[in-house]
Amino acid sequence: MLISLGANPFNGYLTMFQAAFGSLEGITNTAVKSIPLLLVGVGICIAFRANVINIGGEGQMVVGALLATSIALALPGLPSIMLIPLVLMVGAIGGAIWGGISGALKAYFNVSEILSTIMLNIVAVQIMNFLLRGPMIDPGEIERGTRIPQTARLSQNSDLPILIEGLRMHLGVVVAVLVAVIAYVLLWRTSLGFRLRSVGHSRDAARYAGISVKKNIVGALALSGAMAGIAGAILVFGSESHRMVTDGSSTGFTGSAGFNGIVVALLAGLHPLWSIPSAMLFGGMLVGANALQRALQVPSALIIALNGLIVVFVVGSEYFRQRFLQVKRVDISSDNATDSEEEG
Repeated sequence: MLISLGANPFNGYLTMFQAAFGSLEGITNTAVKSIPLLLVGVGICIAFRANVINIGGEGQMVVGALLATSIALALPGLPSIMLIPLVLMVGAIGGAIWGGISGALKAYFNVSEILSTIMLNIVAVQIMNFLLRGPMIDPGEIERGTRIPQTARLSQNSDLPILIEGLRMHLGVVVAVLVAVIAYVLLWRTSLGFRLRSVGHSRDAARYAGISVKKNIVGALALSGAMAGIAGAILVFGSESHRMVTDGSSTGFTGSAGFNGIVVALLAGLHPLWSIPSAMLFGGMLVGANALQRALQVPSALIIALNGLIVVFVVGSEYFRQRFLQVKRVDISSDNATDSEEEG
């Protein structure tokens, strides 16, 4: 694709790598850009393990951010040690509620979760536009007559602490990594995770074993939404403006992290821990895209096409992996049969 645009692909990828990982500043920018991708990706891993598909990360991020922002506006005087955990928790609750709605529709009314999550994305955006242009708009925007859809500057007590002075890396990076580790423990070291994975492997077998399929479907999408809700809260309280602002679309707030997180999870093999390096890779691509555009005069939207190619190869590789395992099983069976004949 770079060659077709008249650019040198070796120079292009070198430029991207240097911008994303070639300096401490680049690495910190990549880490910050990776936060929502990692959190949404972890949520996707949880949902997929229960064999439900969450396409609603965008809306869940928006709802989580709105509720968290509302708490920060209502309780600006709380000390940081109380307010920061509170807004992150409320963000998770908001995302869980929005994801749980789709889970309930799927479990109790057999409504496609793909359809319901996508439609709820649209609903969440319209709620955001209404609130940021009305009840939650910065009073200063009304006085000036500019009416930019954004809240007032939130309390400094809610700002996520900067980890490295002079750089953008903040506490959200640590939170995202901890959430990924907790999700791994939940899925493979707890009874709840066992039930979720059992429902994902076979709903009939899980039901026969006494596991409530409906409750676990709702729980999977609620947990997945909670991860996205935390991501939305971090986008607000870890931003440089320290306010919630949008251009009227979900992308204007989320940066399409709700969809890119799906790609992160797929590349990670739907494993929460592998989602960490996967998110860093895609975060680096996003950071490097701007440098690529400046250096080679190619559109930064090229990264979207690269994301698509990665999905194609990841999904396509699953077919060849299954074929390889099938051939391997046949070979093992043949060897065992031969050994039995020789022993006979």
